Amino acid sequence: MRVSFFGAAKGVTGSCFLLEASGKRILIDCGMFQGLEEEKNYQPLPFDPRTIDYLILTHAHIDHCGRLPLLVKEGFKGTLLCTEPTYKIARFMLLDAAKVMYENYKTSLKKYARIGKEPREPLYDEHDVLDVFELPKKFLKYGEKFSISSHLKVTFKDAGHILGSSFVEFEVYEDGRIKRVVFSGDLGNKNKPIVNDPSYPEKADYVIMESTYGDRLHKSFEDSKMELLDAINYAFSRDGNVIIPSYALERAQEILYVLREFHEKNLLPRCQIFLDSPLAINLLKVFLSSVEFYDEETKKVFLEKNPFMLPNLYFTSSVEESKAINSVRSNAIIIAGSGMLTGGRILHHLKYNLWREECALVFVGYQPKGTLGRKIVDGQETVNIFGEEIRVAAKVYTINGFSSHADQEELLEWLSYTQNPSMVYLIHGEEEKMEILKQKIKERLGFNVYIPNFMESVEL
Repeated sequence: MRVSFFGAAKGVTGSCFLLEASGKRILIDCGMFQGLEEEKNYQPLPFDPRTIDYLILTHAHIDHCGRLPLLVKEGFKGTLLCTEPTYKIARFMLLDAAKVMYENYKTSLKKYARIGKEPREPLYDEHDVLDVFELPKKFLKYGEKFSISSHLKVTFKDAGHILGSSFVEFEVYEDGRIKRVVFSGDLGNKNKPIVNDPSYPEKADYVIMESTYGDRLHKSFEDSKMELLDAINYAFSRDGNVIIPSYALERAQEILYVLREFHEKNLLPRCQIFLDSPLAINLLKVFLSSVEFYDEETKKVFLEKNPFMLPNLYFTSSVEESKAINSVRSNAIIIAGSGMLTGGRILHHLKYNLWREECALVFVGYQPKGTLGRKIVDGQETVNIFGEEIRVAAKVYTINGFSSHADQEELLEWLSYTQNPSMVYLIHGEEEKMEILKQKIKERLGFNVYIPNFMESVEL
């Protein structure tokens, strides 16, 4: 049995792992590289997609599903295994990714024409995306054991990360005994709205575990909500706006959920709220049709009302509606993508608000190295937006308690349930954070830990 690390190895993005066991080749995720690693998207796939029997999709974030159309384009014809919400969400996410790549390509054509060069073509188009959803598929429920072969079984469990997210447990009959291998996917932060807390794994022989926030503890979610309210009050008391760069998936819906709670408790000042993300608006439909994946509290709210609606909330789908927001100078909460400031409508809102001291810029998600978001979080005084230098004068808030990733303590607790595996492989994290978590695991749990390199293969 062998595992190869073809993404998210000593890095956060591009999750892609190949498990070879019992004569089967199973790919766990095939995500997009982002930030400093983006160039890796254009390197040849390090395996022949035609030889892959199954693709397991742990969840529909683009760094886990973003290269699926490329995989199919290059010959993958195997079976897709995932939860039903993951499948529905991935369709929206990938169609949006294809659209963004095409728009960027069109823009680049004009720029490159002026210097007599051709820009690189998009990785895939919308037709390639639709081909993904023609693949054979099997939706798995949490706790359901699926037989890939007589000697290889897989079980999905709730990762508590986003709607429909999973970690996967393999049972491999090999050398006269059953070996258990766990891939964590992305593990969720506890006590968050909408989704359940992560389930726990069974005893395992090998664990491949994410480490995004392996170096720190999050503030409690209640404290984080109050910090968001502080940011709102700061800006509104100065006649400014609140700008929230947000992932279209989960985070945007979560922010709406919290703002509704603020409104119902009379904590939210009078304001206009703009969800300026066509993708987030579309994904709301999936959330509203996936009630069985909610936590109990959200289910109760859903029985009485739409958990994501409140007065003065505007869905701005068209470009014209989005542009009109920039005429609003005060008492607006603007939620837009991309969450890492790598593109999208949020950049226009920053151009109009980032230089204004009376405004607040609120980060509620992870900012990888190399992104505009990370530069602002790290304290850069001016940033380049659409070729123009913009002063960072708005008050910047970084609220990690909104993260959908487990913190160090939650990772250690989750891992403890695997009961001293032969080896823990740390993935999906910046290397310095992995080293901190590695030391903590050894000190607290006494487990063997290894940090694999990109493209490395290990025998289990």
